[in-house]
Amino acid sequence: MKSNHSRRIVLASTSPRRQELIASLHIPYEIHPSHADEHTPDDWTPQQIVEGLAHRKAQAVYSLIADPTENAVIVGSDTIVVLNHQVLGKPEDDADAFRMLKSLQGNTHHVYTGVACIDAASGQSLVRHQSTKVMMKELSDKQIDAYVKSGEPSDKAGAYGIQGLGATLVERIEGCYFTVVGLPVSLLSDMLSEFGIDVL
Repeated sequence: MKSNHSRRIVLASTSPRRQELIASLHIPYEIHPSHADEHTPDDWTPQQIVEGLAHRKAQAVYSLIADPTENAVIVGSDTIVVLNHQVLGKPEDDADAFRMLKSLQGNTHHVYTGVACIDAASGQSLVRHQSTKVMMKELSDKQIDAYVKSGEPSDKAGAYGIQGLGATLVERIEGCYFTVVGLPVSLLSDMLSEFGIDVL
């Protein structure tokens, strides 16, 4: 398949962070929220959760725009934070955010992000994931409280965002930074090349 930038990306997400990362690839794209159900079986592994949900989000959009004439690739993504085999999703409220951040501080956790690509014309799909190890600083309750009050944790898995004020909470990472942000760009570009979209 020859490289073809006339193909566009349909991002099955309303995440501003994912939109910024997609925009940085300089490929035509549009946003199409998936509204997919995000419940998963209790016995799923972190890999199964992020790959399953990324695929479910992309599939939900594919079912709406599937068309043999569509020259697009639908991209779905899902991110979770895992601490001691426990999955931390988005906090329910400020108290929940505080509890999550308290459990993360001074510890190492893993961030998993799944990526799914579906060809809008053929339905061909590809699903992969990446994980990154994140070491958090020791924080005082006052620091955690100040971060929670900033409002940043409210829509983030694990109650923090590494690309914002949350960067001050992180001591170091091992792995892909963009996996923690919510879209591993290098992995995505490899996957898109299999659909004839060469980023470079």
